[in-house]
Amino acid sequence: MDIALIRTFLEVAATGSFVNASDRLFVTQSAVSLRVQRLEDSLGKQLFLRSKSGAELTSAGREFERYALSLIKIWEEARQQIGVPEGYSRSLTVGAQYSLWPRLGFRWIDLMQVTMPTLNVRAEIGMPDRLTRFLVEGIVQIGLMYTPQLRPGLSARRVMDEELVMASSFEMTLDEVAPHYVFVDWGPEFVHAHALQFPELTNPGLTLSLGAMAADYVVMRQAAAYLPARYIKRYLDEGRLHLVPGAPAFPYPIWSVWRDDLDTEVRATAEKTLVAIQSQIEADQNSVIAELKDISDGDAAEGTGNAE
Repeated sequence: MDIALIRTFLEVAATGSFVNASDRLFVTQSAVSLRVQRLEDSLGKQLFLRSKSGAELTSAGREFERYALSLIKIWEEARQQIGVPEGYSRSLTVGAQYSLWPRLGFRWIDLMQVTMPTLNVRAEIGMPDRLTRFLVEGIVQIGLMYTPQLRPGLSARRVMDEELVMASSFEMTLDEVAPHYVFVDWGPEFVHAHALQFPELTNPGLTLSLGAMAADYVVMRQAAAYLPARYIKRYLDEGRLHLVPGAPAFPYPIWSVWRDDLDTEVRATAEKTLVAIQSQIEADQNSVIAELKDISDGDAAEGTGNAE
């Protein structure tokens, strides 16, 4: 069985569209159609009902979906196990959004490998849709993301609240922010809370959907933006960024999503080390929030926007 056909089938099933599946798989729509047709010919059954509105699974398609997921999982397990380097006994693939790798994901990997030296770790990056697909297919066993998407066989746990704080490349007051403000799109909940708090800053002329990467943009310019406290602590310590007094902090939950069939010993190690890293990060984050309160004379709003 061609694994590419199985992956294509699952992508169409997940998105309900040949067009969307082609976008996610980075192939043409005709290639997606051809793969599905080949799979249907092999099985002797129609798997999708095509229409202008998209593609819907037939009864045979719904039945095959269970087997398709199992086939992908077995393939990934075999591929990863065979690929385990000499000297290692287990393998784990962790996926995370870009903003969650620095000062969280990387530290987590370090501690896992110290705790379990025979654990071979692979790292993946992506947005929630891609990470969820990888989790479902077994390519990734644990994912870190801001917006979890639950599927059968997956479970989510809240890791902590990311604290988004306003920081600038030079010292300024809240009243001086407007001409230098860059809006970082942290998702619909943040956008709503931000609009309530700062209606005058909802359209500053520049929007970045880059997450924590926006810190690099701000540092190199006369700019200000909302950034993760844990991520920018080093910039604050170096004097390359400055907290804006009186600006409220917005909480933004971080989630871990786990495959339910993850190896028991690997899961125990991953859970234990994630808790330890969480404690370290919260300590860094709390020091930033304490500094913000201090320079704001205790008047900085505490999470006035709830980004849950």
